[in-house]
Amino acid sequence: MLFAVEEINANSTILPGVTLGYHVLDSCVGYPWVLQAALSLTAGDTKHCVRSASLLIGPASSASSIIVSTMLGPLSVPVISFLSSCPCLSDRSKFPNFFRTIPSDVYQAGAFAQLAIRFQWTWVGVVVGDSEYSQLVLQVFQQGIAGKGVCVEFVHIIRQEYSEADVRHATSIIVAAKARVILIATWIGYVKMIFLELAKRNVTDKQFLASETWSTSHELQDAAIAQVARGILGVAIQSAAIPGFERYLRSLNPNHRPDDDFLREFWEQEFQCRLGGEESLEGMQHLLTDTSQLRWSYNVYLAVYAAAHALHSLLACSTACSSPSHIDPAELLRHLNKAHVVTPHGDELRFRGGDIEAKYDLVNWQMTPEGSLKLALIGHMDGYDIHLNESAIQWSTGSSQVPTSVCSESCPPGTRVASRKGEPLCCFDCIPCTDGEISNATGSLSCERCPAQFWSNAEKTACIPRQLDFLSFDETLGVTLTAGALSGTTVTSVVLVVFVYFRHTPMVRANNSELSFLLLLSLKLCFLCSLLFIGRPSAWACRFQQAAFGISFVLCLSCLLVKTVVVLAAFRSSHSSSKNLIKWFSPWQQRGSIGLFTCIQVSICAIWLSLNPPLPAHDLGLQGSKVTLKCAMDSVVGFTLVLGYIGLLACTCLLLAFMARKLPDNFNEAKLITFSMIIFCAVWVAFVPAYVSSPGKYVVAVEVFAILASSYGLLFCIFAPKCFIIVLRPERNTKKYLMGR
Repeated sequence: MLFAVEEINANSTILPGVTLGYHVLDSCVGYPWVLQAALSLTAGDTKHCVRSASLLIGPASSASSIIVSTMLGPLSVPVISFLSSCPCLSDRSKFPNFFRTIPSDVYQAGAFAQLAIRFQWTWVGVVVGDSEYSQLVLQVFQQGIAGKGVCVEFVHIIRQEYSEADVRHATSIIVAAKARVILIATWIGYVKMIFLELAKRNVTDKQFLASETWSTSHELQDAAIAQVARGILGVAIQSAAIPGFERYLRSLNPNHRPDDDFLREFWEQEFQCRLGGEESLEGMQHLLTDTSQLRWSYNVYLAVYAAAHALHSLLACSTACSSPSHIDPAELLRHLNKAHVVTPHGDELRFRGGDIEAKYDLVNWQMTPEGSLKLALIGHMDGYDIHLNESAIQWSTGSSQVPTSVCSESCPPGTRVASRKGEPLCCFDCIPCTDGEISNATGSLSCERCPAQFWSNAEKTACIPRQLDFLSFDETLGVTLTAGALSGTTVTSVVLVVFVYFRHTPMVRANNSELSFLLLLSLKLCFLCSLLFIGRPSAWACRFQQAAFGISFVLCLSCLLVKTVVVLAAFRSSHSSSKNLIKWFSPWQQRGSIGLFTCIQVSICAIWLSLNPPLPAHDLGLQGSKVTLKCAMDSVVGFTLVLGYIGLLACTCLLLAFMARKLPDNFNEAKLITFSMIIFCAVWVAFVPAYVSSPGKYVVAVEVFAILASSYGLLFCIFAPKCFIIVLRPERNTKKYLMGR
């Protein structure tokens, strides 16, 4: 302040012919003394020839400024503070006479919120004092992070009259916290006590954010807390250079200022001597002469120049508003509101209301190779805009890697966030996406469903085309069914060869050899038609597979039905009342009946396939990585008629065979037909629910299995006993044995 006053008085361009005077009083960091000092300055002291002050610079604390501004407001006495940063003082309706050369705390608290969001610190701890300043920083910080994905794990409030137990308690909270980033907005004395306690416990993994009250304090250079304080990231009042100030400080000498008690006490303490010697501050390294980090001091410098420019504007008023001997505070206040301040080295200042443009430095305490800490400038802040050189930051770990501070690690791609009940949103679990859903970004709140033609990959991070799936000859199931069909065809062929070779024996002739040959041929077709269902479906394969299946089985069942009717007719003819019945079932009539029954099925298939045939289509209904290529039947009616007609013939044959099972004969074929039809009906009754409920390609596998099972049932039940006698028991292959005599 003294330097600025002397510099202004020596400057002929500002307040020419006028000398600035000053009166300095100590507030003693107490409200009663602040009030007393303010009243003393504004009232003046005629006894000591002290005139009343037209303007006050100070006090430092916001609470003191509120008291002084409120008291001096009715008198319109301007008050310019260099350190009062409470946002409440920006209210011009309550404090019209208040000005300050330090930004409002709204900006530095907002900077902490921006840093937390920028570095994705979603889980932070806060330690604040019980002062209005600390509470305001907390409030603005919480408002800044609201809805931005950042949560506060704990808020610890400390009293001004703290004890060692309070320090240990606060330290324990910090140590136990999961949050790695801790914001501290309180006074340096308490901060240093916490750091000393953390150093005792060897806790060095916490990243601290410092408010401007302690971010640049030289107390942090204490070697005892170096490992704890390393990496502190802080907001600081913008520093600036004052040309000539260091030279001014080094020229100070109590011999030249005998009334300066502070300078005299400082001199005696530093040089351990009484006045009168040749001691000098030139070349001496001391905090008093260090002008590399002028922050609060520069605010004082600006406040003095603001007052001087307002006085200059007032005294230059053409209407003789005031005179150097009589300054009207109200007029001075009006000119201060409009003052455009320019310092000798070009810095400009304009008040917006009572505030100035917010400018801060962003600082970082970094470890030097010698093991000490140094303060490094890593960025600055203009208003709410942060300009930060991230590569220049040295974090608490000693590296340039940004530390993490989260309650839960970000969910990787392939998972989604699931909130924990009763916990903050920053604490969550990562739930893997279900099949068919993906998340391709970190921290996804939900999983996205893949399009119908796509499916999720194994990691659930991308949708990939679904693989085309059908019952092929290459897979195990297809090979098994193919082997079953070919084996059935082979066995049927062997039986046919046996019957042809022994066609003149009683066993073959007694059971209508022509129908037996036709039955074996139809069974062979049944086995072979199952192969049409295996392989990639095509338009022609879809048409022929159901037609071949329906016609082959109707031909087979027609042969059995005619065989059964012939057996019944033959035995009924032995009675006189029915002796002419067998005449109606001559070989030609038998062939005609089989042809008629088969033609009905051929007609059904022809009409069905001509009107609405099955066609290859993708089955997207089944969820999975594969899409089934199958023969889609738009018309269920046609397939139902085919199966219904087969079922009608099978039931009729079963009923007639059951009626003929006890007819006399040592080898009554009706018994074999009965057993075979029971197996046949059981297979196809079980087929319906299995067919409806089977997924994808297994629908085709179920139908093929039903074809093979029923075909094998007919083959073995009817022809196995006959082949056993023909091949292994030829002595029974006689007419006498067959007639039961």
